[in-house]
Amino acid sequence: MDKSDVSIAHMRSFVRVAERGSLSAVARELGVGQSTITRHLHELEETVGVPLLSRTTRRVTLTDEGSRYFTNCVQILRLVEQAGDEARGTRGAASGMIRISCTAAFGILHVTRIVFAFQDRYPDIAVDLNLTDERIDLVREGVDIALRLAPLSDSSLKLRALGHSHRLLVAAPSYLARCGKPCAPEDLIGHEAIRMPNVAGSDVLALMAPDGQHHEVPFVGRFRTNHGLAVREAVLAGRGIAAAHAWLVDDLIAAGSVGVILPDYRLPSVPLNMLIVPERAGIARVRLVIDQLAEAIVRLPGIRPDP
Repeated sequence: MDKSDVSIAHMRSFVRVAERGSLSAVARELGVGQSTITRHLHELEETVGVPLLSRTTRRVTLTDEGSRYFTNCVQILRLVEQAGDEARGTRGAASGMIRISCTAAFGILHVTRIVFAFQDRYPDIAVDLNLTDERIDLVREGVDIALRLAPLSDSSLKLRALGHSHRLLVAAPSYLARCGKPCAPEDLIGHEAIRMPNVAGSDVLALMAPDGQHHEVPFVGRFRTNHGLAVREAVLAGRGIAAAHAWLVDDLIAAGSVGVILPDYRLPSVPLNMLIVPERAGIARVRLVIDQLAEAIVRLPGIRPDP
């Protein structure tokens, strides 16, 4: 293979294998056979003249030469993508794939509808929406944008703070009729809590009274789950009291299926952030999604935009 024959497809295969560390994962992502990815890598190394990847039975990693070549390939691919976006932009047509990662319940109840509206406006943009409550490596998984409900530590990713998610104490009328309605924070002791143990501090409720006084109350019960939609179902089924995001239960409250407990007391809100892979931030279609996601999300129930 002549040096002039190195293609964008060869570079893209190499970059994604370097990021994900798996030939089979990249083959699935790109919709080709693993033999195609293997051939691309072999031909690329043959053309460059040095080994770019070190392969073991468990993982593929970059060699020293591969690390330098990887950096240049990323820059080249970004320029190619930007050039295509600019060319299409002269016709007003945005196209390509966007990969979004989002907290599962938030994604199912709200982000999916935002994505549908976006695609109706930009029919040539494909969206891969990955719903998970696990923290993933956005670069390795090929994600462009992630929406996260939680305080975030320092990151090499670009962060766009969207606001804070307001939370409420809620329970079904059937549960309150059976167990009584708390009228003060101390009345919560002994009630059945529906909580998410994967959320730090979920075993203690921190409440602030209208006069600014803080209350901390043990919050325990027989049902725990790691998924917001399961919390929603448990509340509806009358299994206990939950500290729920307003966006999770606002429709249930409006329908009268769920009631708010201690409405004058405030729970700590949760930061809502957008994480953006820096190498993707300059792509036109990614910028479109970033702006329109942010604009739609801050209008959702219980989301308080940051000033």
